[in-house]
Amino acid sequence: MQEFLSMTYYWLKAGHIIFMIFWMAGLFILPRQMVYMHASTAGSDEEALWAERTQTLSKVILIPSIVLVWVLGLALAFTIGAWTQGWFHAKLLLVLLLSGYHGWMSASAKKMARGERPIPEKRLRMLNEVPAIVAILTVILVIVKPF
Repeated sequence: MQEFLSMTYYWLKAGHIIFMIFWMAGLFILPRQMVYMHASTAGSDEEALWAERTQTLSKVILIPSIVLVWVLGLALAFTIGAWTQGWFHAKLLLVLLLSGYHGWMSASAKKMARGERPIPEKRLRMLNEVPAIVAILTVILVIVKPF
C-alpha cells in the first residue's frame, strides 16, 4: 500500500508541474496577444482575429490548466500534509494572487474584444512580467522551503 501511495504522489507531482508549465505559458502569451489587439483598430478584422486568438488561448490552455493545477496541487498538499508548513502558505498565497491576475487579464481581454481598451499598452507590457516574478518566488518556496 505504501508503494502505491508513493507512486501516486509522483504522478500527482508530475501532473501538477506539467499543467503549471502550460498555465504559465498561457499567462505569458495572453498579455502579448492583448498588446497586439491594443494596437489594432477597434472593430477591425485584425482586432477580431486577436480576440479570437485570446478566446482560443483561454479555452484550450488557460482554463483547463488552471483547473488541473489547482486540483493536482490540492491533492499534493493533502498527500504530503503541507497545510502546517509555512512555505506552503506562502505558495498558496502566490497561487491565489496569480489566479486573480489570470481572471483579471481574461476579463480585460474580453473587454478589449468588444473594442474597449481598459489597460494602456505600456502597462500591458509591464504586466507580462507578473507570471515570471510569481514563478521565481514559487519555485524558491517549493525547492528551498525557507520557512
